[in-house]
Amino acid sequence: MKRKKNGFTFFGGALFFITISIVVAIGVLFYDLIVKRTNGNKGITVLVMFLTILFLSVVCTVIDLFRRRQMVDKPVEQILSATEKIAAGDFSVRLQQRHGYREYDEYDWIMENLNTMTEALGKSEMLKTDFISNVSHELKTPLAVIKSYATLLKREKDEKQRKEYADILIKAAERLSDLVSNILKLSKLENDKIPAEKEKVRLDESISLAVIGLENKIEEKNLNVQCDLDEVSFFSVAGYLEIVWNNLLSNAVKFTDEGGMVEVSLKKEGKFAVVKVRDTGCGISPKTGSRIFDKFYQGDTSHAQEGNGLGLALVKKVIDLLGGEISVESEQGKGTTFTVILKE
Repeated sequence: MKRKKNGFTFFGGALFFITISIVVAIGVLFYDLIVKRTNGNKGITVLVMFLTILFLSVVCTVIDLFRRRQMVDKPVEQILSATEKIAAGDFSVRLQQRHGYREYDEYDWIMENLNTMTEALGKSEMLKTDFISNVSHELKTPLAVIKSYATLLKREKDEKQRKEYADILIKAAERLSDLVSNILKLSKLENDKIPAEKEKVRLDESISLAVIGLENKIEEKNLNVQCDLDEVSFFSVAGYLEIVWNNLLSNAVKFTDEGGMVEVSLKKEGKFAVVKVRDTGCGISPKTGSRIFDKFYQGDTSHAQEGNGLGLALVKKVIDLLGGEISVESEQGKGTTFTVILKE
């Protein structure tokens, strides 16, 4: 937030100048009065003037101490107390500014910045705790499956049953591998301040390769996939775009019932490239839609075994890094449409 200057510095300087002027004026008046009363007696004049100056100095010192206590010491003590709590890990600290927004002094701005900082730290700490909790939970599930079926496999004599157990172990291992891979990708993306160097990418070819990569799953579910891809070249990061297309298309295939339809379109609109992925799947509720890009969020628990809630979080992070936009429209029972807008 841009800090607005206020008139407190000028006001403080003016007040100090007026105070000194009053003290000097009183001193001059006292001097003139004493000279007249003592008929020019220098000794008495000097003594009385010394006492007068001493008294005025004490008064000014007391006033300054009171002013400093109210204007400097109190806010500094508040700020020091707050920073000690923050350093100890208490991010619930909030400081109350002493003036209205348009009358903020420097201490008010420091307090407001501290409030903003602690709020951000609190959210970060909460996200970190949730992240660790979710990762732990997600790791436990496939590990438990692997342990359980490995034990059964060791004891089982029937070859057909052993093969079935082996297939379950492979799927659990693949899920665990995907989870670790996605966590590493997300961690890398979150630590990337500047994306990798952009290059000229044929978006239509990039999307086509992602569709071809899902060919087996598409055939297994007998899905009708329609692609309407204009020939579009764009300066972007090919590796990052693969993450977007693979996740959006695999979700569309995953959550569309057998015999359903998946549509993919790519259009160039001025300086933008617009990609839409639409499916005729189960759709998502408004509540789920509002959190669909959160890490580990899985609104439909019936499909929890099919993912780990990181795919769309990865997509959102990539789009943010590339400076684009992503939105979702969905209706339960009718399907979902993801729209990606890329900007050069």
